[in-house]
Amino acid sequence: MTRRWFGSVRSRATLAATLVVAVALLAAGAAVLLSLRSDLTGQAESEAASAARAVAVELSDGRPYDKLTGLDEDDRPVQILDERGRVVAASEDLERVTGTGADTARPGDPGGRAGGDADDDADDSDDANGSDDANGSDGPDDDPAPRGEVDSDTDFSTGTATIDGTTADYRFAAVEVEFEDRGKFTVYAGAPLAAERSAVGTATTAMLIGFPLLLAVVAGATWLVTRRALSPVEGIRREMAAITASEDLARRVPVPATHDEVARLALTTNETLAALESSVERQRRFVADASHELRSPIASLRTQLEVGAAHPELLDLDGAVTDTVRLQTLAADLLLLARLDAGERPGDARFDLGALAREHAEGRAGVTVTADEVPVAGSRAQVGRVLTNLLDNARRHARSAVTVGVRAEGEWAVVAVADDGDGVPEADRERIFERFVRLDEARSRDDGGAGLGLAIARDVAVRHGGTLTVGRAPAGGALFELRLPRAQ
Repeated sequence: MTRRWFGSVRSRATLAATLVVAVALLAAGAAVLLSLRSDLTGQAESEAASAARAVAVELSDGRPYDKLTGLDEDDRPVQILDERGRVVAASEDLERVTGTGADTARPGDPGGRAGGDADDDADDSDDANGSDDANGSDGPDDDPAPRGEVDSDTDFSTGTATIDGTTADYRFAAVEVEFEDRGKFTVYAGAPLAAERSAVGTATTAMLIGFPLLLAVVAGATWLVTRRALSPVEGIRREMAAITASEDLARRVPVPATHDEVARLALTTNETLAALESSVERQRRFVADASHELRSPIASLRTQLEVGAAHPELLDLDGAVTDTVRLQTLAADLLLLARLDAGERPGDARFDLGALAREHAEGRAGVTVTADEVPVAGSRAQVGRVLTNLLDNARRHARSAVTVGVRAEGEWAVVAVADDGDGVPEADRERIFERFVRLDEARSRDDGGAGLGLAIARDVAVRHGGTLTVGRAPAGGALFELRLPRAQ
C-alpha cells in the first residue's frame, strides 16, 4: 500500500511541496529567533552599558560610593571591583551575583576576598574614596579629589543576580576607571534578559503550534490542487486504455479547456492517434491493393500454365513471361516500399546525378538528356530507381518526345523530366503520388504498372531530404521535378 501511495504523482507532489515548505519554515523560524534574540540582547547590552558608564563617570569624578546614583536603583545590579577583584561597592539590595568575576555580592560579605581585617578595609575605603578633605572639606586651600580616566571600551558577559530574593538572568556591561594614585576599578552594571527570554519563548511556542498547522494546510491544498490538475490526465489514461482494448483508432481522448500542458498533451495524443489511424488504414489499403494486384498476374499465369499442361500447342509463352515479369516487378516494388516504411537509411555515398541520369536514359527512344555535373549524396540505387520510374511514366504518356534536364540551383540538384503528352490535371497532381493510384487513362494493365512507381519515387526523394512535384511542361505535358540536396 505504501509503495502504491508513493507511486502516485499526486502523493509525490504533495510530499515534495510539504517538505519544501517545511524546510523554508524551519529556516525562516530559525532566522527570526536568532534575529529576535540578537536584537533584544543588543538592547539589554545598550541599557547595561549606559548604566555602567554613568556610574563610571561619577566614580571618575571622585564621588564617594554612597553618593553614586547608580547604586540606588532597585531593579539593576551594580558592582564596583578594584584591580584585585574585590568588591568595593554594590547595589543596596544585591544578594547574589554571577558573571562579574566577584566571589561576593557586596563589600565585606563573609567568605570572599573582600572580607579582610577591619583596618585593611578601612584603609581601602579611604584609598578608594579619597581623604576627608577631598570629599567636601571647607578649607579653601584643600586640593580637589583626583579624577580618574574612563576606558572607552565596554566588555559584556551574561550572568544572574538575586535582588530582594528574586533571581533573574542579566546581561552585564563592564567599564574600567583608572586612577593614577588608587589604581584601576571596574564597574559592572546589569540589564535584565527577561524580555528576551519571554519574547523568544513566545515566538518558539507560536512556531511549534503554527508550523504544523501551516504544513497541514499546504499538504491539503497541494493534494486538492494536484487532484484537480491531474484529473484530465486520468481521463486521457482511461480513454487510451479503452482504445487499446477496443482497437478502435477512430476514438479520441478528451481535451480539457485549460490551454495548459495537459491540454497540449491531449492534442498531441489525438494527433498521434490520427496519424496511427491513417497509417493503419494506409497499411490495410496497401495490403488489399497488393493482394488485388498480385492476384491478377498470378491468376493469368496459372491459367496459361494449366492450358499449356492440358494443351501444349496452346501455351502462350510470351504471355507467361510477361506476367512473370510483371509479378517480379510488383514484388520488387512492394519489397522496396516495405524497406522505406521500415525507415531504411539512404546511405551517404557521393555520386554525379547528371551521369546517373544519362545512364538511365541511354537506349530509350525519344529521350533527350541535357545534364550538368551535380554531385549528390545518398543511395545511388534508390535515386536511380526514381529516375527509371520517372522515365517510364513519361514515356508511357508522351506522344513523341521526353526531355531530361539536370542542373544545380543554389543548394539543390534539380532533375526535370518533361513529356509532350496530355499532362496531369491540377486536381490529380497530388493524388498520383499515392500508392496503387492510376488515372483513368492509365488503367490498362498492358500500358502501365500497378501505380507504385510515383509513390516509390516520392518516398525516396523525401527520405533523401528532397522533394518530387509535378507541374505543366512547356510542351503541354507533365513536368516532374526532383530536388535533392547538393553534396557539400
